[in-house]
Amino acid sequence: MKIVVIGGSGLIGSRTVTLLRQTGHEVFAASPSTGVNMLTGEGLSEALAGAEVVVDVANSPSFEPQAVLTFFETSGRNLLAAERAAGVRHHVALSIVGTDRMPDNGYFQAKVAQEKLVEGSGIPFSIVRATQFMEFLGAIADTSVVDGTVRLPDGLFQPIAADDVAAIMAETATGAPRGKHFDIAGPDRAPFDRIIARYLEAIGDGRRVVSEPQARYFGGTVVETSLVPLGEARLGRISLDDWLRGHRPT
Repeated sequence: MKIVVIGGSGLIGSRTVTLLRQTGHEVFAASPSTGVNMLTGEGLSEALAGAEVVVDVANSPSFEPQAVLTFFETSGRNLLAAERAAGVRHHVALSIVGTDRMPDNGYFQAKVAQEKLVEGSGIPFSIVRATQFMEFLGAIADTSVVDGTVRLPDGLFQPIAADDVAAIMAETATGAPRGKHFDIAGPDRAPFDRIIARYLEAIGDGRRVVSEPQARYFGGTVVETSLVPLGEARLGRISLDDWLRGHRPT
């Protein structure tokens, strides 16, 4: 069947496109580079012609709260309207574990708005909520530095590898719509500071990592379980140690 992957050239999108093509599906990787502009709607109707499934893994180019909200609301409305016109039968969206538990995190609230658009669209859907990606551990450390020390909230952390996210997105796209959201996470759960410290040690970065209850995560307040699944979750196959082995200096 024809499947359109919105954000098909990005971290998750490119992997999802590859997996779907390997299983024989016709896949269009939609992005500005292939003539699709989510904010203006340009190229959407052409890209979706004949599509049965749409996988939305697009991300905002800005993390500023108002900009990210505008991106997900505008792009979401444009995409869902184009899907209704094209007769798309399954919309698969990538969201974030805990997105509805951090009201002071602007990015998470923008994802809540996106989820509501999907749920109210009338199009059969599945929403995959993932924990933070292992590929973002370096960026998380860099943005958490104060006076040369990496300062992190004292909550739990359970990152997942991008390859596992893509595999679950591809599997979900080829299955029946779930009509709800479900959580996915990595197999390793530990305090936030311990995960980041393991990453920095693996890459030979000597920066000190400390846990501070008042530290915020991209502007949001974090309690113990803000960033991890509260109940049942689908776990990825790639452990943190396995992933780190591929990122150690040679």
